[in-house]
Amino acid sequence: MELTIIILCVVIVILLCVFFYYVPFFLWISARVSGVHVSMMQLVLMRIRKVPVAKIVQSMIEAHKAGLSDVTRDDLEAHYLAGGDFEKVVHALVSASKANIDLGFKMATAIDLAGRDVFQAVQMSVNPKVIETPPVTAVAKDGIQLIAIARVTVRANIRQLVGGAGEDTVLARVGEGIVSSIGSSESHKQVLENPDSISKVVLRKGLDSGTAFEILSIDIADIDIGKNIGAALQIDQSQADKNIAQAKAEERRAMAIALEQEMKARAQEARAKVIEAEAQLPLAMAEAFRSGNLGIMDYYKMKNVQSDTAMRDAIANPASPASSPI
Repeated sequence: MELTIIILCVVIVILLCVFFYYVPFFLWISARVSGVHVSMMQLVLMRIRKVPVAKIVQSMIEAHKAGLSDVTRDDLEAHYLAGGDFEKVVHALVSASKANIDLGFKMATAIDLAGRDVFQAVQMSVNPKVIETPPVTAVAKDGIQLIAIARVTVRANIRQLVGGAGEDTVLARVGEGIVSSIGSSESHKQVLENPDSISKVVLRKGLDSGTAFEILSIDIADIDIGKNIGAALQIDQSQADKNIAQAKAEERRAMAIALEQEMKARAQEARAKVIEAEAQLPLAMAEAFRSGNLGIMDYYKMKNVQSDTAMRDAIANPASPASSPI
């Protein structure tokens, strides 16, 4: 008998646990007390569909207390099933309502499904965010390099959050504007004297177009002098010109040496031809003797002429050795 009672109690406890799991009775009472109209059957079906019933009911209570009548259970459940964060959406709608920001449920869910934090976006609309750019390097027209850091105050543009560019695009555009502004300055001294001129030029370009933010102000936080890029470029150009001139001079020197060697070779070739021609003289004279074109007296006369010539050369140039007769 006692065992039967124990088994019966266990079965009753299990049945109660199953009942209260699938039938969130206390959650239904909490919703009714808070003024949120949701039926018990709807809660049971939500539990069967594995939807976080407690979170949805709490979000509905929060929306109801904030006076948001356009937030329904079906909308929250559909947004959850679509992969969105309905709690952040409700928080964002409540914050937007308190701050008098025009934000509807469809827009909020679209922003959330686009991957952006809609609650943070509403907070940025109320409390603007300051973004600091990395050091931006630019060169003025006088060749002096300047390194600037800017602080950009932005406010979230709710209408542009879906499909609008993010912070990286804003920083890139601001950096581009700073480079353009410094690069168009005649002297780096002008930039150092009036750094606010950079902010004015950059703001006039409408850099927040197509982004999810509205640029409120751009302030130059710091600006430093870097290298003298103009002088460095001139030095590099001078060194390059020097190297080119040296290369051309070396080329002319090599050509002159080659020409000199060529002329020496030609002179040596001419000497060889002269020596070869002189070597043919005895043979020619012997042939002349044999053919009778040259007599013995003619030969002696030629020898006398050569001796006289050698004597005159010796008298004229005592230091030079006398040339031997042929």
